[in-house]
Amino acid sequence: MRIAIVGYGVQGQKRIKLLEKKKIACIIDKYKNNFFKSIYNVPLNTYDTVFICTPDREKYDIALYCLKNKKNILVEKPFQFKNKKQLKILKKLVLKNKLVFYTAYNHRFEPGLIKIKEFLKKKIIGSIYSCRIFYGNGTSLLVKKSRWRDKKPGVIYDIGSHLIDICMFLFEKKLENITLTEANKFENKAYDHAVVNLKSKKSRIQLEMSLCSWENSFNLDLIGSKGSLHLNSLCKWSNSTLTLKKRKFPSGKPVIKKIFFKKGDPTWRKEHKYFSKLVKQKINTKLLDKDFLIDRYLKICKK
Repeated sequence: MRIAIVGYGVQGQKRIKLLEKKKIACIIDKYKNNFFKSIYNVPLNTYDTVFICTPDREKYDIALYCLKNKKNILVEKPFQFKNKKQLKILKKLVLKNKLVFYTAYNHRFEPGLIKIKEFLKKKIIGSIYSCRIFYGNGTSLLVKKSRWRDKKPGVIYDIGSHLIDICMFLFEKKLENITLTEANKFENKAYDHAVVNLKSKKSRIQLEMSLCSWENSFNLDLIGSKGSLHLNSLCKWSNSTLTLKKRKFPSGKPVIKKIFFKKGDPTWRKEHKYFSKLVKQKINTKLLDKDFLIDRYLKICKK
């Protein structure tokens, strides 16, 4: 791949670190003097793939331009649509030009979450009764300084999009009855804390997200008919522990097994490898439909 990177913020710089210099065709950022100011000024024959790492409002127009010119796309989450017509336009271009359009949700590659998905497929803990996820960090004041991030709906789109994607990744079922039960602006103009409830078939799901958690924290609890699963932390912050508790019938102390994952974030590199494979094999996934669904859920929470 010869990659054009649009946007030199936090995400753009992370992407650049993963790449060999020879694969970077160009970097586009309107605020840097030594970069191209716009993707529209870059000669089309110099790149075949685009990483879109811009504010949300700019993503659709850039993606449309790139797909029309037969460029593969990796775009930072979340990807937003004004309406279903936009979805149809992008899908048509992807299929017609045999391209890959991938929205980056790197937590799909978190070792603990991958292991949980394996257990769920094997029905190790039986039918799922409930799922609760808390994801918090202390970036509220960093968001306040941002030119574009400290705007409604804030943490709902930032962390909430990750959490909804995680649920879709784990359960592989359509989510329903999504409701925003609490949203707060403790330190920001945008929401910096929120709680969302939803369902997947008969499972009850609660998602809590915060930019006002002064120690980075991720906790996932899954309760099933035959036991439970508990994930503590993400590998990017610390060692992570997945605890499997097998239920004892009719009651009593469960049989406990713990799986440990070492500190060190493998998700960005694994995601890049996955995207590269899609491009190499020209696999047209149905991820755009998933993006549209996530965007619809987020819009419900935004209201």
